[in-house]
Amino acid sequence: MEQVNLFNFGDLAGDTTPTLFRDLAELRAAAIACQKCPLAVGRNHVVVERGAPTARVMIVGEGPGQTEDETGLPFVGRAGQLLDKIIASVGWDSSRDVYICNVVKCRPPENRVPTDEESRSCRHFLLEQMRLVAPWIILLAGATAVRGVLGDKTGITKIRGQWRQWQGYWVMPIFHPSYLLRNASREQGGPKWLMWQDIQAVKAKYEELRTGTMS
Repeated sequence: MEQVNLFNFGDLAGDTTPTLFRDLAELRAAAIACQKCPLAVGRNHVVVERGAPTARVMIVGEGPGQTEDETGLPFVGRAGQLLDKIIASVGWDSSRDVYICNVVKCRPPENRVPTDEESRSCRHFLLEQMRLVAPWIILLAGATAVRGVLGDKTGITKIRGQWRQWQGYWVMPIFHPSYLLRNASREQGGPKWLMWQDIQAVKAKYEELRTGTMS
């Protein structure tokens, strides 16, 4: 298992003493008040979470888009609607069975990829979400989420569907739903077909963990 100090925040801009929040409500309040990076200037809402805080599966995306910035909820635009369908395909409900958040909590201008500085500024919120929710499984949706959590810059097409153990969590990189919207083919070997294989593997891993039948 890869050993990383989950609460080593010394690389955060100006942060050497991390805040350990008492609960998600305290985390939300701190995120809403945060002014650490330039993204705070242009936001309408800080987009912290949706789903169940007791869920055993966490999904981490890149950052809010326009719809998310307007509503204050992650993954509620077209990509979010597709994500809900993917979740439902294995019998789960996105409001009950998963917890959804992003690497950054404020929308980057024009929906661009967050910079490393922006990701670092938000990293303590993300790590605290992991600690407080304590999921069994973390799905990293897209290359930005993989880079923001694991520091891995490998292309998502090369590592999607591969399990890793990190900090005691089972972690799998998956395609971001927006990528699937741009690649709509359901042919065998295509992105949507691969996503179906991945979500089936996630459900199987969840059942193994739930029943304690892992080999």
